[in-house]
Amino acid sequence: MRATRFFISTTKEAPSEAELVSHKLMLRAGLIKRLGSGLYTWMPLGLRVLRRVEAVVREEMDRAGAIELLMPAVQPAELWEETGRWAVFGPQMLKIKDRHQRDFCFGPTHEEVITDVARREIKSYRQLPVNFYQIQMKFRDEIRPRFGVMRAREFLMKDAYSFHASRDSLAATYQTMYDAYGRIFTRLGLTFRPVAADTGAIGGSASHEFHVLADSGEDLIAYCPDSGYAANVELAEALAPAAPRAAAQEALREVDTPKQTTCEDVAALLDIPLERTVKLIAVMAGDAMVVLLLRGDHMLNEVKLGKLPGMADFRLANEAEIRAAFDCPPGFLGPVGIDRAKIKLIADRTVAAMSDFVCGANKPKFHLAGVNFGRDLQEPDVVADIRNVVTGDPSPDGQGSLQLCRGIEVGHVFQLGSKYSQAMNATYLDEAGKAQVMEMGCYGIGVSRIVASAIEQNHDERGIIWPATMAPFLLVIVAIGYGKTEMVQKAADTLYADLTAAGIDVLLDDRDERPGVMFADAELIGIPHRVTVGERGLKDGMIEYQPRQAAPGQSGEAQKIALAGATEFLEGLLES
Repeated sequence: MRATRFFISTTKEAPSEAELVSHKLMLRAGLIKRLGSGLYTWMPLGLRVLRRVEAVVREEMDRAGAIELLMPAVQPAELWEETGRWAVFGPQMLKIKDRHQRDFCFGPTHEEVITDVARREIKSYRQLPVNFYQIQMKFRDEIRPRFGVMRAREFLMKDAYSFHASRDSLAATYQTMYDAYGRIFTRLGLTFRPVAADTGAIGGSASHEFHVLADSGEDLIAYCPDSGYAANVELAEALAPAAPRAAAQEALREVDTPKQTTCEDVAALLDIPLERTVKLIAVMAGDAMVVLLLRGDHMLNEVKLGKLPGMADFRLANEAEIRAAFDCPPGFLGPVGIDRAKIKLIADRTVAAMSDFVCGANKPKFHLAGVNFGRDLQEPDVVADIRNVVTGDPSPDGQGSLQLCRGIEVGHVFQLGSKYSQAMNATYLDEAGKAQVMEMGCYGIGVSRIVASAIEQNHDERGIIWPATMAPFLLVIVAIGYGKTEMVQKAADTLYADLTAAGIDVLLDDRDERPGVMFADAELIGIPHRVTVGERGLKDGMIEYQPRQAAPGQSGEAQKIALAGATEFLEGLLES
């Protein structure tokens, strides 16, 4: 491709609202242009990258035995009503009406549509298993679209759905897709980690997320360096302390805390470790108040809490509800003296093993010290894991301690089971001619999100550094003075023709620009390899080669190569 026949639109600065590095660089490099909140046009350079990712995904899906189809983006409400998700999916679903006032949505996902296909087309066990996939734009009406295509409202997704006659068959395909995802992200040159995950709104019995590791990631991942354990913190289990609760050593007493309303402030005032404090969080489960106890340095895990009996639809209590129950403002709340006949108490496992702890006194400007279960308050109604794990917690697999890192979710696989097929009566006839409900799996990859994730992981102060499999062009020829010097023009054209004939995707920068502009654009865009053709070097029969990033064991410095053997040199270099 010649730059003069292509469309390159780079800028020196990104808009002020761009926060993440990927968002800034995608805008500066001209990969995307903003149309509206969470809506982006993929410009020619960006589309080339997107298509590269899409090609790898498609190749590995086909290799895994999945069959491509394409479903409508607009879906009728009746299908979602069959599964009960029309009312509960939430405001992320963009609901629309046609001219006859019939309800539709712009598909955020396609479980209902593909299940409708399966129940119409699959009649016998002989047709199973089957795995369908598509690569299609989805729409989710994010409340706060941000970070460019990382959290856009419209995004490109690969979603696959498998149907089975048994759970063993589902488990086998699940593993096949898990392995395929590993190959996809490896081929794309990404540093990633698969982690056990909560099934969330999609549902099912098991799931794994695939995360590109990056400091900017929204998800927190717990992993054990000494084993293969890894899980999203939403799911990672915080084990109960190994040591039993120690006997009480201190007397219960009030301590004056006139301005201290947080565990951190109380610990500082009393000169004690934060780990000796306990915080109370009041929530409402229906019309009933429930209080939660967590250690002062721990954070509530809402996903874990929501899985406890009766807590599926909990919410935080408001200040009026708190004052009505405790006759005390927030900041001084504690479990001692509350009416346990009316208020249920759930303690985290760590708190249940504590003694002589400090908590609120249910009295403005006071806390209690030396608090102990059994002596000063009844044992908890429920002891459960309701907190996020922290660095240093023992690994749930018993093989070391946990570390935390951040990741960007780019893929998710689920064993759905019969959640959708049961609701939509998707059945097949088994060998005995009896109707059976199909087992289902679903497998998603955020194709457009991968592009941004790769940039978060691969960039420097000059711009993007694409992995070779994702780059819009593999090599750029910077022709200095192309329109002014016949020598340069002839050499650049010949090299371009030879490399193109060899199957190398080359951009010939034949624009009438200063060398500095051309070099800066090549580095910003992130093309992995650059060749500079200039009159001065050509007089000695030489051109200059420089990689965008140094290969392991190499300096990355520019080197002179002979024009006569340039094609062979570059072919060998790119193949290696």
